[in-house]
Amino acid sequence: MKASTIKTGFIAAAVMNFAGVLILSRGFTNSAINLLDPVVMSNFGLLMIVVWGLAFLGAAMIEANLKWLAAAFVVEKLVYVISWWRWFSVDKIALAYELDMFAGGFYTIYGLNDLIFMLFFAWVFVCQYADAQ
Repeated sequence: MKASTIKTGFIAAAVMNFAGVLILSRGFTNSAINLLDPVVMSNFGLLMIVVWGLAFLGAAMIEANLKWLAAAFVVEKLVYVISWWRWFSVDKIALAYELDMFAGGFYTIYGLNDLIFMLFFAWVFVCQYADAQ
């Protein structure tokens, strides 16, 4: 796997974390996001998503083997995908859009975004694990 592809993917994951939280939460002021999932998506939880973005950005700058870091990111993304799926399965999406269009957008995309990057990180892990064999 090309190093430039890995770097681009990690940067994309960081940008999605930053943009998704900072824009859709309106800089942590969108209380509808907090109201709809006060545990995972509290302002503290949103801040932690930004911190994970910083970790992805930092990983993008590493040129050495990233397989175990990528594996940790798979687990992190899996936790968010499961959380989103549990939230989405109780059909709160219409309420999210009623409360705030940005909150609805946030809850529509965050789990799918995390699923895509979970698969990317898994791909990085598998490719680098195979290369090491």
